[in-house]
Amino acid sequence: MNLLFDVHLDLSMNALEWNRDLTLPINQIRELERGMTDLKGRGENTVNFESMRSGGIGLCVATLIGGCMKPAGPVASWESPSQAWAMTRGQVAYYEAMTELGEMTPVRDLVEFESQLERWSDPLAAAAAKAPIGYITSLEGADSIVTLDHLERSYESGLRALGPAHYGIGRYALGHDKVGGLPGNGRDLIRKMDELGLILDATHLSDGCFYEALDLFEGTIWASHSNCRSLVDDPRQFSDDQLRLLIERGAVIGSVFDGWMMVPGWIRGTSTPESTGVTLEHIVDHIDHICQLAGNARHVGIGSDLDGGFGREQSPRDLDTIADLQKLEGLLSSRGYSEQDIAGIFHGNFIRLISHAWN
Repeated sequence: MNLLFDVHLDLSMNALEWNRDLTLPINQIRELERGMTDLKGRGENTVNFESMRSGGIGLCVATLIGGCMKPAGPVASWESPSQAWAMTRGQVAYYEAMTELGEMTPVRDLVEFESQLERWSDPLAAAAAKAPIGYITSLEGADSIVTLDHLERSYESGLRALGPAHYGIGRYALGHDKVGGLPGNGRDLIRKMDELGLILDATHLSDGCFYEALDLFEGTIWASHSNCRSLVDDPRQFSDDQLRLLIERGAVIGSVFDGWMMVPGWIRGTSTPESTGVTLEHIVDHIDHICQLAGNARHVGIGSDLDGGFGREQSPRDLDTIADLQKLEGLLSSRGYSEQDIAGIFHGNFIRLISHAWN
């Protein structure tokens, strides 16, 4: 089993807004949610700590998320920056509580990074031993950064990556569903991120904000959970020009497993995995497209987002839990990808990027 480094999981949002106890067996979580209709994906969740370990996910990027974007969404949306800040502080406390239980362990520097890689050097043994899952903290959408002083405080408490936008009109950037560039305070945020050494997550940025941010930012860039616009024509995906620019900057793009971003024609709320036929094979199409643009397999990884507000009803039909991501090894091999390429996609490419960013 390959070590799998998933660079986008909304674990704390699931715990605090969905009220999911991720230490429970996944079937028990599903049973507890049977009949609930308040949020999408009830009773269909694919992520818990047990399934992460079973899938060799010994390392992840775990998000904080609390926005003030307009229009407001059903979750992670607050009326004021202070409320959003308070929500993210609660999410920090959740990860600290999971660390105390031995379920997780923070990864904030190269020493902790290398220690976690050693701990999970044999994923089967680590999973059997219930070794803690390492997490790097990222902020999805910058609305909760009340002032730039709050960004410094976030860095001091472990934040290591930030995506300025989510959906809609944010305080520092526009989401992919809007048209326009960075406001002045968004440019100030980008400069402060550079100063602190944070990784810029280009995911969710509007096209205008994307190009401005990459022009302004001098540090390390990744796209934690994004697919290819040429395969699924939607502004949520990256165009080939954007992908080429990310590749030129040395970025790695995390492939996302949300059904509507994997196959064209998905109608949210109507389409199903069965009606569209979406399978893990479709994500290999996106992975391969990026590799063909790059001329190598060094710029793509896994950012599953499998707990990002949906469940099995919006996932590949051959995926029951996140552990099924291990099936990608055989799918990639059948496309001619070497063991070295597959190891890079599973973990090596993002490990290389972080090692460079933190060195």
